[in-house]
This record gives sequence, structure tokens and C-alpha cells, in this order.
Amino acid sequence: MSEGKKPGAGRGSSGRGQRDLRVRVKSAKGRKLSSTLWLERQLNDPYVARARREGYRGRAAFKILELDDKYRFLVPGARVVDLGCAPGGWCQVAVARVNALGEKSGKKVGRVLGVDLQEVDPIAGAEIHRLDFLADGADDQVKAWLGGRADVVMSDMAAASSGHKGTDHLRIVALVEAAAQFAFDVLEPGGTFVAKVLAGGAETEMQAMLKRNFRKVANVKPPASRSDSSEKFVVAQGFRGAGDDAADDADSDDAGDDGFGGEG
Repeated sequence: MSEGKKPGAGRGSSGRGQRDLRVRVKSAKGRKLSSTLWLERQLNDPYVARARREGYRGRAAFKILELDDKYRFLVPGARVVDLGCAPGGWCQVAVARVNALGEKSGKKVGRVLGVDLQEVDPIAGAEIHRLDFLADGADDQVKAWLGGRADVVMSDMAAASSGHKGTDHLRIVALVEAAAQFAFDVLEPGGTFVAKVLAGGAETEMQAMLKRNFRKVANVKPPASRSDSSEKFVVAQGFRGAGDDAADDADSDDAGDDGFGGEG
């Protein structure tokens, strides 16, 4: 074969001999098939590779980036609370977008507060605290740390998997409801609540609760969310504040009309 000619590149090539660029993981002794498949998926996930290149702590960072690109809630000067913030990717995004480090000259400087049950490595521009947001007085503690109320409460939390789809769905709906109640206690009027949910059918009451308390509620699946995952995200904007129950004018977007133009 002459130098510079690629195998299989000739006219009428069947494609045999071309390199398979997908990384395949061999099963190892003691490793479950599910673990092998997870590792293979990670190694072939473009968002995982991109997260490494751009210095994010996980591919989930791109989910909040894409949601904010569409709904614009992480604005310079915003005060943000990230519930269940480990490993910290959402905090990293928030720090840059709300200008928590003051790097955007002439823009307001925001605050980013992350809380989690476990220790989280420090993030420049973010305040990380070990806290159970379900504990009594947690909302008052967060407001004390912030020196006031928040403009955004966001959560990428998921309940520990039981292996039973129906049970897991109910657990995450309960967790999102608890996060929403926390948001009601700490958000400024006009604020935004963003949380991961699982599509399933048990979240009707939760959606109704959000529509009573926010002027606009959208259910979306950003491109960074894997297409084979049942997760979606709720973005509730325009918090009504205490005592405002005029929910008749609330707008809502269906999960099937997310405006992102394709699966993730």
C-alpha cells in the first residue's frame, strides 16, 4: 500500500479494517456487568471528556449550563444556594455566572453557597458547608450565612437507588418536594427553583404545588441529560413569596416542548 493511503479509504471500500473509535471495557474478575457497562459508557461519553478538559468536577455541570443558557437565572449579583452540592460542578458553574469572584468588571458580584451531608473539596468563589437541609433550623442557618434570602435555590440531588424503579421515583419526588419547601423558606420574591426529578407519574401534586408558588414552571430535559435516563429538570421562576396564592395566571411548559431541539 502506498504511503499515506488509509486502510479502507479506497473506492468501493466496505469499511472493514477501519478503526472502531469506541472504547470497550473487558469484564474483570469480581466486577459486575453493570459496573463494566457503566465504565464503558463513561469512557465514551463526550460530556465526561469535555468536563475533564474544561475543569468541571463532573458532566452534570453541563446540565445546569444548558438550563441557564435557556432560562437565565444565574445572573451577575445573584445569591445562589446549591442543595446536595457534591461533587461541586453546579457550584463551579454558578460561581462563574453570578460573578462570585468579581472577575467581570462592572458587573454585580454574586454569592454561591453549597451545602451537603458530606465533605466537599473547596471551590474558589463558593462557600461550602456541611449541613442537612432537612434539619430543623437549616433554612435560618442558610439565610444567616447568606446575610439574607437567596435568588436561586437549585438541587441536583437524587435519593439512593433501591433498584426498584417505582420506589426510586417516589423517593426522588419526596426529595424534590422537601427541597421545594426549603426554597419557599429562603427565596426572595421573584426567585428561581431548579431541581432534578424523574419522569414517572407520581409528581402531579408536586407540580401543582410549584405552580401555586411560582409564576412560570417548565419541565425540561437538557441535551447533557442522557437520552436513556428518565431524569428531567423542573425550572420554577417568579417565586410569589409568602401570602401570594394567586396561582391562576401561572404558566407551565410541557416536558416534551423543552426548546432544546433534540435528545441529550
